[in-house]
Amino acid sequence: MDKKVLFTSYELAGLELSNRIVMAPMTRSRSDNAENAPTALVAEYYAQRASAGLIVTEGAPVSKKGVGYINVPGIHSAAQIEGWKLVTKAVHDKGGKIFVQLWHVGRMSHPDFHNGELPHAPSAINPNEKSYTVNGFTDTVTPKEMSIEDIQKTILDFKQGAANALQAGFDGVEVHGANGYLLHQFFNGTSNHRKDAYGGSIENRARILFDILDAFKEVIDLKKVGVRLSPSLNGLFGITMDEDTIPTFEYIIKRLNDYDLAYVHLTEPFVPVDHLPYAVTQVAKHFRPLYKGTLIINRGFNKETAIKVIEDGDADLVAFGVPFIANPDFVKRLETDAPLQDADQSTFYTPGAKGYTDYPFLTA
Repeated sequence: MDKKVLFTSYELAGLELSNRIVMAPMTRSRSDNAENAPTALVAEYYAQRASAGLIVTEGAPVSKKGVGYINVPGIHSAAQIEGWKLVTKAVHDKGGKIFVQLWHVGRMSHPDFHNGELPHAPSAINPNEKSYTVNGFTDTVTPKEMSIEDIQKTILDFKQGAANALQAGFDGVEVHGANGYLLHQFFNGTSNHRKDAYGGSIENRARILFDILDAFKEVIDLKKVGVRLSPSLNGLFGITMDEDTIPTFEYIIKRLNDYDLAYVHLTEPFVPVDHLPYAVTQVAKHFRPLYKGTLIINRGFNKETAIKVIEDGDADLVAFGVPFIANPDFVKRLETDAPLQDADQSTFYTPGAKGYTDYPFLTA
């Protein structure tokens, strides 16, 4: 086993990464201001973690309609762009590379965010989950089925989000097509009952993603675009796998070869799926042969398993989430086999520096 493989540089579509360790996107809810704009505190948080080969930010809603959690930083207003400039400069000053994750939560939103109007979704199906609003955890509602005009507007919102990201100084963008949010809702047969060009067949349910990528071509080099997917997600946010789920993602991932992307970012199952005859239990191993570009894999890795997945050829980069919260110098700790600090879950989504920028670094 080559213990140095994680810590070697990697060329990501012309962008030189200092190592193969990615900081995964994680909602932290620190943009607690009227504009939901990133602040100097947010910039400090990301700069502390700039030793990651690549940082992918928390999801940034591409529109007000895309918001589904309180205090998350958007990428759809001038104030938000200015806030993100603080972040990208702070990370670049430390030698880091950073992509922003473009997000729309779809039916996981709530009327509390939209002056009483219903959230948008592929179909009018309540996920029967909880949305975290100004009133705390609140039951989701039956959303409004998106019209074709709504879909076209959303595609343009993603396109504008990509343009805004470049203006804010990001090295690229990641399209959030995972974890039961809007695009995933289109992909999944249990959340998409449409009969038009965006529903029914696998090709139709996947259409919105490729419409977004095609729209991007007018504002951003696709070499600066990544796509995140969670093919074996089951039981989260009302998403249930069926016999079409894996064929849908096989279609999507094969077709992404036609787009000269920065990467595809996949997640292993969140919960055991061994009992499902049509699930894939080893996502990286299953999908690696289908995708010819850079593949990032995420969820539940440690140093040894991360080295192995790269050495086996099943992924090129490995993304880590929670360890980066409590260990701003996670890369150094991993490289030197230093002990890892535990994250305080009670501060994951609370305002202020506590549990955000106050985790200690290793001493010299």
